[in-house]
Amino acid sequence: MANIYDGAFRTILNDCRKLIIPVINEIFGETYTGEEEIQFFPNEHFIDQQDEADKKRITDTNFTVFGKIPKKYHLECESSLPDGKITIRLFEYDAQIALDEGEVTEETLTVTFPNTAVLHLRTYNKTPDKMKYVIVTPGGTVKYDVPIMKVQTYSLDNIFEKGLLMLIPFYIFSHEKSFPEYNSNEQKLEELKSEYQIILKKLDELEQQGVIGAFDKRTIIELSGDVINEIAQKYENVQKGVGDMMSGALIETNARRLKNEAENETKKKTALRMLKMGKLTIDEIAECSELSVAEIEQLAGCQTV
Repeated sequence: MANIYDGAFRTILNDCRKLIIPVINEIFGETYTGEEEIQFFPNEHFIDQQDEADKKRITDTNFTVFGKIPKKYHLECESSLPDGKITIRLFEYDAQIALDEGEVTEETLTVTFPNTAVLHLRTYNKTPDKMKYVIVTPGGTVKYDVPIMKVQTYSLDNIFEKGLLMLIPFYIFSHEKSFPEYNSNEQKLEELKSEYQIILKKLDELEQQGVIGAFDKRTIIELSGDVINEIAQKYENVQKGVGDMMSGALIETNARRLKNEAENETKKKTALRMLKMGKLTIDEIAECSELSVAEIEQLAGCQTV
């Protein structure tokens, strides 16, 4: 089950990279604008083991944000009950990430640990607000916090106000405890569906405003459906009611994309015919075809090559 959630988390980060910036700002108190370059690194690491084969560890994310000062980040997605093991696993990842990029100068090894945080999809009584590393060395003790983002504590208003769109596929976790009621009470299920109608409407608005692209929107909707279908396996009405709604929205979004692509292709063919006729200026062709001047100039350039 966790693989579905981890997969959704990795997919939205790798395919819609700009969506990570508001989350980084929220967790670490950064002020990134969203225009920064983000470079992802391999997420497979081999942990050295004495007297046995090296262990292969796969991190959820390992990337650098190139702001005024480049900073490396490591985020993990967790859905299980805190048991202390994730802290050990995180430190193994962090140490290996630091060692992979370590530098040796005149027998001096310098390693830089990433800024690490955990997104907890489920919040339990035992879930802390942060974890802590305490590293005791012969040269002194180093300790620092590893922040925890509790996804279930964010309302829809919080998510959209802060631009935390990356959390939308996991928003259903905030309703998980009410699944039995939703499954048996049609009115309650309609209330849940209305929340997802709001999500779809707001995503449409953000796309129209140019805040997110069509691909980002499709990815959020698709992953939301995947997570809902996984988490609500035992609740057929929830799965069909909300899961089918997201599937329907995805089909509609893809149909709209294909329609827009077809319409745009028709406009380009019309503009090309006008260019060949040679009777109108580029500005006039742009107005008639409903394409931009830049698009007409590009078509004209292709025509003369």
